[in-house]
Amino acid sequence: QVQLVQSGGGLVQPGGSLRLSCTASGISVESYAIGWFRQAPGKEREGIACFVKYDGTTYYDDSVKGRFNISRDMARNTVYLQMNSLGPEDTAVYFCATVAYSGYRCLSMYDYWGQGTQVTVSS
Repeated sequence: QVQLVQSGGGLVQPGGSLRLSCTASGISVESYAIGWFRQAPGKEREGIACFVKYDGTTYYDDSVKGRFNISRDMARNTVYLQMNSLGPEDTAVYFCATVAYSGYRCLSMYDYWGQGTQVTVSS
């Protein structure tokens, strides 16, 4: 079975950092591209950081570019999202998911999703 299991959410103060993890089973995080999405209250789910090429090329939405970093550890079959300089606008439920090797953007593919984790940025 394919499973994506997330960890690392929680409450953080403005300006702080948080690291999310997404560990896959049943698939390789290299053979199947992984990306990060988030859904804030009252807003649509959006792709924010994704692998878009097999060689590790990444995409970042403008809202997180320069603050967030996506990385992968093939030995642990895990993808990470390092979030820095967090602000209240980053408060959302964060999901990892399989995405297409689209070359240019986060595009959900295969419909495999992590369970979601709440990130709340507040003083």
